Amino acid sequence: MSQFFQIHPDNPQPRLIKQAVEIIRGGGIIVYPTDSSYAVGCAMGNKAGLERIRRLRQLDDKHNFTLVCRDLSQLGAFAKVDTATFRLLRTYLPGPYTFILNATRDVPRVMLHPKRRTIGIRVPEQPIAQALLAELGEPLLSVSLILPGETLPLSDPYEMRDALEHHVDLIVDGGYGGMEASTVISLVEGDPEIVRVGCGDPAPFGASA
Repeated sequence: MSQFFQIHPDNPQPRLIKQAVEIIRGGGIIVYPTDSSYAVGCAMGNKAGLERIRRLRQLDDKHNFTLVCRDLSQLGAFAKVDTATFRLLRTYLPGPYTFILNATRDVPRVMLHPKRRTIGIRVPEQPIAQALLAELGEPLLSVSLILPGETLPLSDPYEMRDALEHHVDLIVDGGYGGMEASTVISLVEGDPEIVRVGCGDPAPFGASA
């Protein structure tokens, strides 16, 4: 049965953040809030955790996982970013966007699209997510918390507990979450390509909300 931590959405309690990170480092998978919707994540090198998330979400090996990073400097170790791309990312991150980029050799192969060697990258503004990332010291491997057969993410932490208490190791209750996932923008070919419209404004990338 999963643990359930009620963490203040604006002033996360350090004791609970440390306990959450101990669960991540111990091989656990957790549900936590971002500045779009709730996400489910695990440590970057946790292959068993990744497979548990795949089974939970019923994802195939072509689904792009996201590395949720603390800041742009951390992001640069895992994605190939030229000067123009860095300027674009600096404009829109932190925020409710996921950018798909070409991955560096530091990204474990099991996380990558099998044919394209791409990875999703996020830098959230949400205080709980930032506190977790600061304590962990590395990105969280994550996907949006959208259950099989659903089109919208779960937003009520108590519903998450009812649905997931036997499937994840920790649910972080940071209050009601957003009903939309992040907006996904591919920068693999250079020019931005909108892959999914979510809660991030797509207008700067050539589409209306």
